[in-house]
This record gives sequence, structure tokens and C-alpha cells, in this order.
Amino acid sequence: MKVKIVEVGPRDGLQNEQKVLTLEQKKRFIELLIQAGHEFIEVGAFVREDKIPQMANTGELLMSLQKNLSGKVNLSVLVPNAKGFMLAQKANAKSISVFTAASETFNKNNINASIEESLENFKAFLPEAKKNKLFIRGYVSTCFGCPYEGKVSEKAVLNVTQKLLKLGVNEISIGDTIGVANPTQVKQLTKKLLKLVGHKKLALHFHDTRGTALANILSGLDAGVRIFDTSSGGLGGCPYAPGASGNVATEDVLYMLHEMGVKTKIDLNKASRAALYIQEVLGYKLPGKYLQSIKEIP
Repeated sequence: MKVKIVEVGPRDGLQNEQKVLTLEQKKRFIELLIQAGHEFIEVGAFVREDKIPQMANTGELLMSLQKNLSGKVNLSVLVPNAKGFMLAQKANAKSISVFTAASETFNKNNINASIEESLENFKAFLPEAKKNKLFIRGYVSTCFGCPYEGKVSEKAVLNVTQKLLKLGVNEISIGDTIGVANPTQVKQLTKKLLKLVGHKKLALHFHDTRGTALANILSGLDAGVRIFDTSSGGLGGCPYAPGASGNVATEDVLYMLHEMGVKTKIDLNKASRAALYIQEVLGYKLPGKYLQSIKEIP
């Protein structure tokens, strides 16, 4: 069995950190991830620097990384609107991500727009992205629970997912933004999503706020999902989701999958080196359990 891992640490992870990294620090971090065998990495976002300064210089970072890039490596950038897409094009992006939510209240707090407004916003630039043969990923936040509304219905998740598919996205990532999902819930929703999306287009994105992320990944794996988002060392959170801790740690997921005989193409030791590097740069211990357990890397 093979699984695709999408590394979101450089974007979803670093955007929530207090420390703003230099261009060279970000570049070194991503280069270490590539050396570990990562083929799918979200490197940054074209968002307002006054709102999220951690994502400054995304265009320069992308262009610098692409100079010596292997054809197998897919570097993506998050674009919230047409202006962000224009900047992504200027940086010669080959892959972009867009984001909305399954919860109206979260979407309004996150991007100051309703779900329908955010989808209408995408219509302004996704046709051109498709015409230019860019890979398009769609994120759906708060699919298992919302910090403002509580439980989110499966119907709401399926509805947003279907609308993103109609817009032509190549892959959809279903997010447990505040880490409230449980394995039974994951399996029930995932089975319905797989019928709608198919296993080649469906990804799961878990936060480990309540310690259930690995169990939820296993549940998704058993249901048929083969794409999972992870973050180096467990970096991350969400600036618009109070109390949400980091994404599930890449190394924890790799350890579990590799011990189960599941292939990922990623070297666990080298992935750990990348996590140790960014941990040193940030100046505090990252939450990843595997990272905390190792004394030295072979």
C-alpha cells in the first residue's frame, strides 16, 4: 500500500508561529524536507503581509527553490483571491491551493466572507489556473467541528466539497481544524466523501488538539483514503481557531505508517533532521512525539 504525504509545515505550520523566519531559513527548511523525499510541499501563501507576516517573500522563496528543483517535487502556494493568483503566476507557480470552510461563522471570521462568497471569489481565477494546467487543491476547514458553531453536519461538508469539484479542483483536503474528530466520525464521513470524490482526489488534514490525530488517520486509511496532510514536528495551529494546537506531526505519521508496512517514499531520519532544524530556529520543543523520543539520528 502506498500513501501520499502532503507536507504543510512551511505554510500551515509557520503561519501560526510568533517568530518570522528569514528567507534563507525557510529555504533551508524546505530543502531539508525535499532531501527527505517529500514530493508534495506547501511552501507559503500569497496573503497580506500586515496580517500574516510569516508568509512574506513567498514569491521570492518559490522562485529560488524552483531553480534547482527535481521534476518529481511539487511545490504549492496558497492563494486567497485573484490578486494572490496573479502573484502566484508571477512567481511561476505550478500548483496552487484555495480555501473555504464547512462552517459559515468560521469562514466569516477567517476571511470575512460567506462560504458562497468565497466560492464565487474562486471563479474569478480558477478557470485561468485550469487553462494554464496548474494543479489546484481545495481546502475545506472545520469539517468535524467549529470553534464558534460546535458540530458541523456531514451535509454541509459534502455540499461544499461538491461545489469545489464543480469548480475543477484536482484534490480536496478535508480539515479537522480544531482537533475534535473521532475515528468513528472520520470513517462515516470519509466513506461518503470517497463516493463523491474518489480516493485519488481526497485528502485528510488532522490537528492533534485532543491527541486523536493518529487514530483518525488510521480510520481514514482503513476507509480507503490514501492522501494525508502532515506538518514537520507538529508545527502549526490556526490563528482563527482559538485553542487549536498543531497539525499532526509528519514524523509520527511516518513512523506509524512505515511500521505498518505502508510506503511513503519519505526517509524518516531525514524528515526528523528537517524537524530538528526548524525546532532549533524557532527556539522551543515541537510537539511531535517521535521527535521527542529520539536521542540521535543515524
